[in-house]
Amino acid sequence: MGKVSSKKLYEFRRTLEELAEKKGRGTELVSVYIPPDRQISDVTKHMREELSQSANIKSKQTRKNVQSAIEVIMQRLKLFPRPPENGLVMFVGMIPRGGPGTEKMETYVFEPPEPIKTYIYHCNSEFYLEPLKEMLEEKEIYGLAVLDRKEATIALLKGKRIEILKTLTSGVPGKHKAGGQSQRRFDRLIELAAHEFLKRIGEHMNEAFLSIPDLKGIIIGGPGHTKEDFVKGDYLHHEVKKKIITTVDTSYTGEFGIREVIDKSMDVLTEIDVMREKKLVQKFLTELIDKDGLAAYGEDEVRNYLQMGAVEVLLLSEDIKAKRAKYECPSCGYKMDVTVKGDEPRPCPKCNDQMKMVDSRDLVDDLVEIAEAAGSEVEIISTETEEGIQLLKAFGGIGAILRYRP
Repeated sequence: MGKVSSKKLYEFRRTLEELAEKKGRGTELVSVYIPPDRQISDVTKHMREELSQSANIKSKQTRKNVQSAIEVIMQRLKLFPRPPENGLVMFVGMIPRGGPGTEKMETYVFEPPEPIKTYIYHCNSEFYLEPLKEMLEEKEIYGLAVLDRKEATIALLKGKRIEILKTLTSGVPGKHKAGGQSQRRFDRLIELAAHEFLKRIGEHMNEAFLSIPDLKGIIIGGPGHTKEDFVKGDYLHHEVKKKIITTVDTSYTGEFGIREVIDKSMDVLTEIDVMREKKLVQKFLTELIDKDGLAAYGEDEVRNYLQMGAVEVLLLSEDIKAKRAKYECPSCGYKMDVTVKGDEPRPCPKCNDQMKMVDSRDLVDDLVEIAEAAGSEVEIISTETEEGIQLLKAFGGIGAILRYRP
């Protein structure tokens, strides 16, 4: 999967939040996950079977609503000769707007940001969102290796998933008591065999890790001092070597050792992400203090600099809750764009009549779109650090590090 833009991920997160709030009166909200390699004709056939099965639902209202949802899904499937590259998700059901009789059929059909693995049909009083929530989890990739003189295991950590890439065994003999000349010769042979094994490990790690341009870092573990000899020695390509974050002591090698490396490194990995956010906000604050510094904050000022193309990095708090709305006056036709927290009424500045909101979108979406068009980087900052909280509370959650000051 290619790198998903901040804007797409943000939109995806907001869609999930919206879907999570939808509740049906009975078990009548239908969720369908279609993997990219699934034939649409197979899905349609399954929907016909479910339509026929739904005749057994006892509640007349639930039966009617489930059947209506399945019919909508079958109609929508006709628009797709095959699933998109990452597959297709469909959420359809009657959502009550208030008391009885206010239900309205709602339909959501979209391609997720990552491939769907398993075909799912699910009927409940809520939409089934777990597979999509998993896609939102951190997917940063780290290289892992655990080694001693006897064996080595090379793996990747993708989000929370471990992928074992290679297991190697050395054939290096254990210690041997021979005495005299024989002992020294034997020790030299052991050292040579160990050196050759470390070379092999290095070659396999180079092959595995150089092909991953987005690799965040590498952690090496193992019992004893072999891992330190390996890191200090000349066994790794310089591009791989400079990505080593730390080494950790483990009791095991093999897959148990890999799991031990992860357990002992979780604090380090969390700290890396947190530090990156902290550094960005600290850079913004440092620039702000300097009277000639390259920083701006507040929606109006940052929006202005974005439109000029002067923003290098746009910093947005993940907790901004506002919309960019278009208002129009029904009396005099005056139009204006304004940022709002809710759907509050607004008098026309020209004729003082009540203006109508004709369109609205998430404020973050709006700013990210301008940033991407201007080639500015976008960083969504969490509120898990003091700096993240400061960005939200003191600067309204909107800041920018500038390329230049116009």
